[in-house]
This record gives sequence, C-alpha cells and structure tokens, in this order.
Amino acid sequence: MSRGTQPNQIIFQTANIDDKIYIKEQTGKFQKIRRYLASILTIIFIGLPFVPYQGQQAILFDVGAQKLHLFSWILYPHDLLIFVYLFIIAAFALFYISNRYGRIWCGYLCPQTIWSLLFFWLQFRVEGNAQAQKRLDKLPFGASKVIRKGIKHGLWLLVSLFTATTFMSYFLPATQLYSELFTGQLAALYWGWILTFMACTYINAGWIKEKMCEHMCPYSRFQSAMVNEATKQITYDNSRGEPRGPRKLSKPNAQVQIHDAAHEKLHKLSQNKQRTNSLGDCVDCNLCVQVCPVGIDIRQGFQYECISCGLCIDACDQVMSRFNYAKGLIRYHGKVKGKRSHSLAYIGLIGIFSVLFIIWMANRPMFELNIIKDRNVLYRVVDDQRIENTFELKLINKTQLKETFTLSLKGVQGFELVSDKPIEIDADSRTSVLVNVLSPIDHKAKFVPFEFVLRSDNHAISSKSVFHGK
Repeated sequence: MSRGTQPNQIIFQTANIDDKIYIKEQTGKFQKIRRYLASILTIIFIGLPFVPYQGQQAILFDVGAQKLHLFSWILYPHDLLIFVYLFIIAAFALFYISNRYGRIWCGYLCPQTIWSLLFFWLQFRVEGNAQAQKRLDKLPFGASKVIRKGIKHGLWLLVSLFTATTFMSYFLPATQLYSELFTGQLAALYWGWILTFMACTYINAGWIKEKMCEHMCPYSRFQSAMVNEATKQITYDNSRGEPRGPRKLSKPNAQVQIHDAAHEKLHKLSQNKQRTNSLGDCVDCNLCVQVCPVGIDIRQGFQYECISCGLCIDACDQVMSRFNYAKGLIRYHGKVKGKRSHSLAYIGLIGIFSVLFIIWMANRPMFELNIIKDRNVLYRVVDDQRIENTFELKLINKTQLKETFTLSLKGVQGFELVSDKPIEIDADSRTSVLVNVLSPIDHKAKFVPFEFVLRSDNHAISSKSVFHGK
C-alpha cells in the first residue's frame, strides 16, 4: 500500500492469525478516558447484583421461575417484547454513534476490549514490556519462565473466575451464590455454568484477543456501510506526515499548542525550515503500530480492523511533543459539513421505537389470565340433565401487591358457576384454579363462546373461551 492512501479508504488486508502481537504499554489522554469508562462500567457490572429493592435483588433472572426481576418490574417470558424494543433502540443508537464517531464503542466500551486490555495490563506487570515478553517467549522452558507464565495465567484465571461468578450472580441471588460458594454448598449445575463462563472469558480475553475483532465480530464487517466523510475516524495526515523518515531529536522547548488552522499552518511553515531533506512530521518511529491492539499501521489508511481506541493517537502525540511538533498528526477527523442524513435517520428511528416502547410499557397488563379447557372430558351431563364443562384458570400477578378477584361470566344467559368463591393471588406469583360451568336445562347448542371476567377493587381482566355441549 502506498503512503498516499486516502484517509477514508478502507483497507482489507490478509492477516496471519498465528502471528502474536506484542503491544507496547501506552498512557495518554484517550487511555485515561477509556480507563475511567472501564472502571465505571466494571463497578456497575460487579455492584448491580448487590443492589436491593423491596427486600430482594433489584436485577435477577430467575430461570427456574421463568421471570425477570427488574426493580419494580417483573417480566415473564411473554413480556420479553421489552427486550426486542431495547435491542432495536440500542442497535440504532450504535449505528448513530458509528455514523458520527466510528468504532468508539469497540475502543472504549466493548467488554471484549475492556477485558483484553485488563489481561494485557496484568501481563505487563508480570512479564514486563513488549521486548521483555518477546525475550521470555524465546527462552527455553526453565524455572523463571514457568514461574512468570504460571503467575500470569493464574491471575488471568482468577479474573476469569471472578467475572464468571459475578455474571452468575445475575441468575442466582448474589448473597446466596457467594454464601454457598465459600461454604462449598453450591450445586454442581451452578459450578458447571461458572466454569463454562470462566473458560470463555479466559480463552477470549487471554488467547483470542484481537482475533475476535478481526475475524469473529460482525460489527467490523458491516461498519463500512455506516461511515461517510463526516464520520470522525482515526486518520493519519498524509499531507503533513509524508515523506516520513527518522531524524535527530530537537532541543526540548515549551510544548507547542495549536489553537486553530491558521496557527497550525504558520507553525508547520516555521518547522519546515528546520527540517532536512524536506521530511514530513512523521519520524517513522512505528510506535503507532507497536501500541495498536490489533497490530495495524494506521498510516496505510483506515482499515476495518481498527477499533478507534486512540492508542496510536496518544503514542504519536507524545512523539510530536518530544520533537516540538504540533500534535494531531494522527487524530480523530471528519468533515464538519459532511453528510448528516444517516444520523438524522437513526435519531428518527430511535425516537419512533422509544415512543413505541413507552406506549407498550404504559399498556402492559399487570395481570394475565389464560383459560385452558379440560380436554380429557369436553363435557359431562349431571343429574338434572344440565351440561357441565371444566376449565383451568391460570392467573399471573406481576405486581408487588396481593389481590382478591371475584369471578363472573359474560356473554351468556342462564349459565352458572358451580362455585363463586373469590380467587386470591399473592404478589409476584402465579395461581391455577379449576372452575366448573353449568348450562341451562334446555341448552341445545354444541358450541357457545363466552368470557371469564375477574374483578377486584383496582383491576378487571377477562379471557375468552368456548362452552362445549352435546
């Protein structure tokens, strides 16, 4: 690829999946942003299972009872349309962010990136920097190498175990989970899931790492359909940086601050007079490549593997400061007056589905009634020649209050309930009641549609059914 590649051109290049990337540890403005965001998200992930709400865990996926506790909401399988709306809204929000700011989700918020960089951080603490890691890998197996590798993988496994246990606390109450875990009473089923999630985390963040972004994540493949000239992408300024080449370090001066395009132009002109061989600002140090978690060279143009993490920007800005050049040779860049139609479309779709979600939530029934007809005996004839049908009423209470309902029939005349005993249902529970319905003596119809109606002081619900005759 020539050095004159356009910044917005997407480069597809073949990567050897067996090549191991040794990244250089980097600090800087964008790394601080990522670490702050990662810390906040990690604290939320760990802490949410310990948030109480009305005497129970605020967020709990109760798989056994087939319900989800979400603060004051209790969702059953037929309520999971809420996730359809949430996923659609989240998808369009991601598309909007991608259209405006590129893959910043991948670089700053994606769990894959957060956990991979955490594993890298542990590796740096145990094995040293990138050069030390290369030397260690080339050494034959001995006591020092085994100890260092053992400590690293031990720490990775501990983080994976903690991650899996935390994830499992969303499905089993956290207090119960940790109590049974530390007392050795945790059921084998839960141990199996914890070990499964632990293995997935360890393999994914410790071994697969950037291969997930390059070869497995579908987002990297279709992102090109969402970017345009207005999208802020990490780009290398060819006009300023080329031709690149090494040079001697200039005397340390006060750090140059560029406030606008005019100042930047004047600064570049003054710097050009000090350079030899008409070299650009790029000193060809390759630090932008050495710090990249996916091992690409951003100077070759925008590539689909790039996760917009900003590591190359921080590395390049530090080098520019050392040479007393203006920062921003590698930067987030997009045309201010570029295309905005896609962004407006995504905002509109987010608004539409948000309104639909609110309407659905406002009209979501707090009680649900399902009627099951007794299929073993469709009807029976009692002594006075009346026909009797048996129905099973299944009632779900999604509120946090106990309710008492009275049962009645609607849409038929002369039909009677064998028992008019009130139906009681506890808060956040289900109940089943068998109900017998008698027809009038002169009933002749084979099928009679009607409704069961349940009424309480605050609610009224109904469900249709059919009475079977001779």
